Amino acid sequence: MSENIKSLLQYALHKELLLDLEDRLKAEAVKAFEMVRDRAGLDKKRSRELEGQARFRMMEQGYEEVCTLHGGRLLEGGVIAATGLKIFQPYMRFEVEARGVILGLAAMPERKAIPIKNKSRLAGVALNYHLAPGFDFDGTGPKVGDVFGLLLVSRDKERAGSIDEIAVGIINSAYSSFLFYEPLDKFLSDQDEATTPTYPTFPVLNASSAPAIKLKKAPTPFVPPEAPNRADEHDQEAK
Repeated sequence: MSENIKSLLQYALHKELLLDLEDRLKAEAVKAFEMVRDRAGLDKKRSRELEGQARFRMMEQGYEEVCTLHGGRLLEGGVIAATGLKIFQPYMRFEVEARGVILGLAAMPERKAIPIKNKSRLAGVALNYHLAPGFDFDGTGPKVGDVFGLLLVSRDKERAGSIDEIAVGIINSAYSSFLFYEPLDKFLSDQDEATTPTYPTFPVLNASSAPAIKLKKAPTPFVPPEAPNRADEHDQEAK
């Protein structure tokens, strides 16, 4: 399945787009560091905090501008189409043969670490429900054909103003693990060999193929999960 996902991403997110994003994000990280260092007049702790906030906001704008230049379309009205799910960050859609890859930007605390949950990302990963096999007895599971992925960035903790790693990743719909994660340099090195994507498919479970399920005599009432901790209206990004 991971190869199918990778081929779809490579087909939608072409090499020129990713190279331009890499250059822009690194430049914005340097700019944020120099701006705070030269102009803020803050002590070390406050400078580091301000730099983190400024770095992400500056990278976010650069990401949106570069994606737009390469044909990405900003989701209109802050809503994921056909779902009603509201978002507060710029998500860009790239279409591939009538299907879409929706790409967001997120900061990782370190390499291969899942970025913090927020309203926008929880809405985004809901689109990845169909990437993992499971039961959908009543037919109410998400059926949107788009895949939601993230351009992931971790800062270099040893070198101020530097980026440690940029990666492409897809988080599962439970927001518990990566379905796909690959550093950008590896992703780009394989891209020249990318072929037309084959989309993930899973067998349809029917009465004869589905395993027998025994219900308890006194089933425990369902308790819905707690709402995400981040309830701030504007969905602020952690540094």
